[in-house]
This record gives sequence, structure tokens and C-alpha cells, in this order.
Amino acid sequence: MPTGLIGKKIGMTSVFSADGQSVACTVIQVGPCTVTQVRTPEKDGYNAVQIGFGERKESRTSAPLMGHFKKANTTPKQKLAEFRDFSASKTVQLGDVLTVADIFAEGDKVQVVGVTKGKGFQGVVKRYNFSGVGQATHGQHDRLRAPGSIGASSYPSRVFPGQRMAGRMGNDRKTTTNLKVLKVMPEANILVVAGSFAGAKDSFILIEK
Repeated sequence: MPTGLIGKKIGMTSVFSADGQSVACTVIQVGPCTVTQVRTPEKDGYNAVQIGFGERKESRTSAPLMGHFKKANTTPKQKLAEFRDFSASKTVQLGDVLTVADIFAEGDKVQVVGVTKGKGFQGVVKRYNFSGVGQATHGQHDRLRAPGSIGASSYPSRVFPGQRMAGRMGNDRKTTTNLKVLKVMPEANILVVAGSFAGAKDSFILIEK
């Protein structure tokens, strides 16, 4: 059995705990996921299960992928992920459908992998919380959000690698650990976890025990 499943982030809300505390939480649609490949040490050198989630049009699927899905006797999937490094891969077969109740239970601690929101090309004030150069009264004109000096002149006569500068911000893969499962709703394939994690609404995430 895989150690996790693929899901889609629905959004955030809050629930009340047994002692009346309001707990911020995230709602995730988890599965149903279809087993599209089972890797074994004899054939692949390691244990892993590849699963697929979401439906994709056949016209949007390449011929090699169509053959891959037909081998598993399933329809084209939108998202594929592989869960590896466990010894129970022989408990699932090609085409098996896994639901949220097969993997998770209330009280479990899970980790979620998501992709942060892309912010595009940003300056140092937004990207690294710089305060800007000087004040408006010191001849700065339109340079209030400039990074300032990036190195000395005579030595080292170059800019050291790793200097914090403007650049692409966001769209990074981030893992959030130790999130507690508050509620499992198998009839709707819904999982509610305490706290937040990276990712925009409707983005794909990997959730693993």
C-alpha cells in the first residue's frame, strides 16, 4: 500500500475543537487515485507505487502515455506521482483504486508537498523584505526601493555569489510536516488537516504519512 495519495487543495476554513477552540484548517480533495504502475526491486531496483489522479482528455494525452494507462486498464490521468521506499508494494495491483479512507485516519500526522504561488519577477523589498535605501529627503528621488550597494570596489572587485537581488519569486516546491488530520470524509473524498501549507486553490498536492 502506498504511503500517500495525490490530492487537490480546495481552500481553508476553521473548525471548533472539543474544548471550543477555533482551529484554522485546510480542506483537501484526496483521491480516488488509480495505481498506474508497481515498481519492484527485481525489475526496477526499488519498491514504489505510481498512482494517477484526475481525468485528462485523450486528445490531450500523448500516445506513449495512452499505452501506459491502457496497460493499467484505466483512463488518462491528469497528475501522476510515485511513492517509494516501502516494502509493501506487492499489496496493490495495476488498476486498483485507492481512496482517502484506505490510507488516512483521524489523528494521523501527515506531510504535504505543494508548490508556492508564483509572484513573477520581484524586487528586493518584496522578495527579501529590504527596507529600501535612505529616506525620501536625501536625494533618492525614485530609488526608495533600490537594493543599495552590492559590494566593495578595490576588493574583491566582483560581486560575491548568493547576493540577495531581484529575481523570480515563488513557484517553489515546499514540504510542510506534522500536520494533524482533523477529519476524514470518505463519502466525499475529503480530508481536513489543521494548519496551512503551500499551494494555491485547486493546485495539486502530495499528502503522505
